[in-house]
Amino acid sequence: MKIATINVNGIREAVGRGFLDWLAEQDADVICVQNLKAKSFELDDSILYPEGYEGYFLDAEEDGFSGVGIYCRKIPKAIMYGLGFPQCDHEARFLQADYDRFSIASFLMPDGSDYAAKQAFMAQYQEYLNKMARKRREYIICGTWHIAHKTIDLENWADNQTTPGFKPEERAWMDQVFGPTGFIDTFREINRDAGEYTYWPKLDQDVPRSRQEGWRIDYQIVGPNLRRHVVDAWIDYDATFSEYAPLFVEYDLTL
Repeated sequence: MKIATINVNGIREAVGRGFLDWLAEQDADVICVQNLKAKSFELDDSILYPEGYEGYFLDAEEDGFSGVGIYCRKIPKAIMYGLGFPQCDHEARFLQADYDRFSIASFLMPDGSDYAAKQAFMAQYQEYLNKMARKRREYIICGTWHIAHKTIDLENWADNQTTPGFKPEERAWMDQVFGPTGFIDTFREINRDAGEYTYWPKLDQDVPRSRQEGWRIDYQIVGPNLRRHVVDAWIDYDATFSEYAPLFVEYDLTL
């Protein structure tokens, strides 16, 4: 089973830059998308239901803001919209597809432009993660967490220690997620190298991403029982329809 996650940073703009062509070329079972910046009723059927996939979407109340979606080859048993607290649900930050053995979620953390709101979100989200960790169901949570966990996860870490996305308290929160809470950073199970990024704040399309300052702020996380099922993980640096790059993880699982 292959899952991709990508922050499209505006679905209509991404489509104009080749997102649908890219999607058609992927042999992915599930593709999670974030930051749609459009309501689903505004989108063409070619975006909602690309060939071979069924699309599910959660719209933010505010126009041109946030929004998450999941493209599935196999229709899920159920879809869960939101997490039950207003900041998450009104801003359309969590969508979950349930299958027999596990659930796959598309997730978008606040970016920190309103840092107090991000901290409030993190506190409520931690409560939900604690509940998820206690359940017998397995979860694969895909999306943009807007936090670079370690110094190897961004190019210029020394100058960004007071920047939202790399503040000590944010990194400590991620330590909790990947520590006592029990979740696994699937990419780091496969790749421990520095210089592996999913986001370039000042992306220059004329300069290779390998020569630009990036951040790794997109993740696929799983519980400890799925650690042994992680087969491979990689970032698609050639996909340039967004300031973010798709993150792929292959699992020894079937839908």
